[in-house]
Amino acid sequence: MSRVVEPGAIPADDDFVVVGKIIGVFGVRGGLKVYSYTEPHANILNYSPWYLAAGDSWLKREVRNGHAKGKGVVAFLTDCTDRDAAAALVHTEVAVRRSQLPPAEAGEYYWSDLIGLHVVTVNGIALGQVTGLFETGANDVLVVQGERERMIPYLPEQVVREVNVARGEMVVDWDPDF
Repeated sequence: MSRVVEPGAIPADDDFVVVGKIIGVFGVRGGLKVYSYTEPHANILNYSPWYLAAGDSWLKREVRNGHAKGKGVVAFLTDCTDRDAAAALVHTEVAVRRSQLPPAEAGEYYWSDLIGLHVVTVNGIALGQVTGLFETGANDVLVVQGERERMIPYLPEQVVREVNVARGEMVVDWDPDF
């Protein structure tokens, strides 16, 4: 299963899930260097079409092929056949429709499902709302915005005690003074 990490803004249309970002060009034949938010990173190539952010809309592009390259991914899209066309797409977010993703297994969540959840401690103290997530290497971290911003490790069972997407709530074992 692919886990989707979304450090950037979430599209207004929640039918889209951001799965990566184009960070550079590769070669002269329209190759794109992509930073993938999926796990493993090459899973982003399993989804086609991609939807590329273009202001307030999404441009649909088919993935021709691609491969893992170091810590990233190189992708080739139809209608992107030279370096200039590829360069025009650099810094563009890559999304797929939610229906393209496999259903999350029990106890697993796409990060897009966690954004917006209200976070409360096991003692019922409101900490704020999940506004983002990021990877640190050791563990993933929730960004929770309330009266101040908090960084809470996403450690199921240890710190994150309950996630109830339907209720819009996450319960954490966390000291509100941190």
